[in-house]
Amino acid sequence: MSYSEAAILRALEAIRDPVSDRDIVSAGRLSDLHHAEGRLRVILALPPDITQAQGLALRDKTEAALTGLPGVDQVAVLLTTHRAAPQVKQAAPQRPDRNPHPNKRPDGYQGDAHVTKTVAISSAKGGVGKSTVTVGIARALAAQGHRVGVLDADIHGPSVPTLLGLSEQLGTREVEGRRLIVPAESDGVKCISIGLLTGNDEAVVWRGPMVQGAIARMLWDTDWGELDLLLIDMPPGTGDPQLGLAQDIEPDGAVIITTPQDLALLDARKGVSMFGKVDIPVIGWVENMALFTCPNCGAEHRIFGDGNLDLDAPKLGSLPLSIEMRGTREGYTALADALMSRWSQ
Repeated sequence: MSYSEAAILRALEAIRDPVSDRDIVSAGRLSDLHHAEGRLRVILALPPDITQAQGLALRDKTEAALTGLPGVDQVAVLLTTHRAAPQVKQAAPQRPDRNPHPNKRPDGYQGDAHVTKTVAISSAKGGVGKSTVTVGIARALAAQGHRVGVLDADIHGPSVPTLLGLSEQLGTREVEGRRLIVPAESDGVKCISIGLLTGNDEAVVWRGPMVQGAIARMLWDTDWGELDLLLIDMPPGTGDPQLGLAQDIEPDGAVIITTPQDLALLDARKGVSMFGKVDIPVIGWVENMALFTCPNCGAEHRIFGDGNLDLDAPKLGSLPLSIEMRGTREGYTALADALMSRWSQ
């Protein structure tokens, strides 16, 4: 028999919600259901007052109920938790001191417990090469002997798996009583991305709070092991997912990626302003696609102009518009050195 979503839902309706005692479907716990090539992924949204034991028991019951159903070869059940948004006074201050959709860290062992530094790689504007730069820096750091990981936080446009040449499904393992995701690895760089859970061709149609919750849980529920540096490839923009992510994860610093044209520089300034409002220091900024050298005549052209980003942060370096720079570590060594030197100051 072939896969049937109706059969999946019937199996889920036989599982009781530990809080409301209704079935988990009618209780609203089923957040996402995705099936592809025999692999079934289920996301359950749990209330913040549920205990860790209840959550783990619900996950195990769900996996047991779905394993072996027609068309299902592998089952992955992910848990997310959201608190209700707090009441905001009408005369609320401009400074975003509160996260409108705070996420609660799970009890027990934390997947990022042995991550030394966390850096958000950000650009308020899409299309400036942020993911390519993130992967290039990560590969350069790994080649230097640093223990490095990349969390692909761009839920709607995950590109890090493609840049790292990854396509496998992520596994899980038990760590101190908690089942954690095992990150994929390429060139010494550990990686997790929604693209490794859903496939890069699948559209993820989620609203801001769900996106924010998924990113936070990918950090907390992944067994990163010991890392010197975890780079977070931030989603573009300065809206609720970005602000909530910055407050949930609280990275040690941020790096802004921009191209030289005026529109990109304008958005980069907005990104710097956002990090300033949540007290996350901007380590520096990178000018990407700064210069193009003609392969035929050797003439140099600044295709995107001679923009000057006037920020209270150092310029870490400039990267050319070059085929050789796409997803490799060559050319990123100086940039990786500049980033690491900032931590020693």
